[in-house]
Amino acid sequence: MKKLFISLVFFILSSSVFAQYYYRDSNRIGITVGVNQLSLNTENFTTNPEMGWNAGLSMRGNYYNNWDMVYSLQFSENNFTVPTRKLGILAQDVNYKLASAQVSLQMSYRLIENHLTFEFGPIVQVNGKLKLDADKENNIINGTTLLAKNIVDVSNFNFYPSVGFTAGVKHFRFNVSYQYGLNNFLGNLNKNNLGVDFKGNPGILNGNIIIYL
Repeated sequence: MKKLFISLVFFILSSSVFAQYYYRDSNRIGITVGVNQLSLNTENFTTNPEMGWNAGLSMRGNYYNNWDMVYSLQFSENNFTVPTRKLGILAQDVNYKLASAQVSLQMSYRLIENHLTFEFGPIVQVNGKLKLDADKENNIINGTTLLAKNIVDVSNFNFYPSVGFTAGVKHFRFNVSYQYGLNNFLGNLNKNNLGVDFKGNPGILNGNIIIYL
């Protein structure tokens, strides 16, 4: 992820220098911070969405007429909980954390110049395994015979179409977007011979503040 971050930062900075030469008023770098809520849509077990955080960089540039192009890198921590039973008796929610990096390329239509835009486009996400507290690894997931630690090996690659709106003033804006994962987020678990056909698709709601330089 570190190499990906360095490469994209260099790309954004290089593109910004080139773009500013031609479009001094409309191309700029954005610093993004915000929150997210991940909902894991699956019939294998019950999940509940929880709050996470986002941070990243973006580059907004002129494309054609009222269209801009936005490419960005975002690092996130996503969270969701799963109801379980500790020692097979005590009800206890297990919180799963997912660290991820996303690269996106969004088309942006300017509804109101410098104030309101509509964005859509693809997002590619790379992530590691789910993390949970060590003392909850052997909890039994409600409605199953699975242990909490059995479901951590999720897919490392996800593809999300995304739609959203960005509103504010020229150098300070708020973005709301929703993205839905097309590939099977739980697909890797089917390699572990757990006797379950795992299928799950994540949906992520993001709310970010963007500061344009």
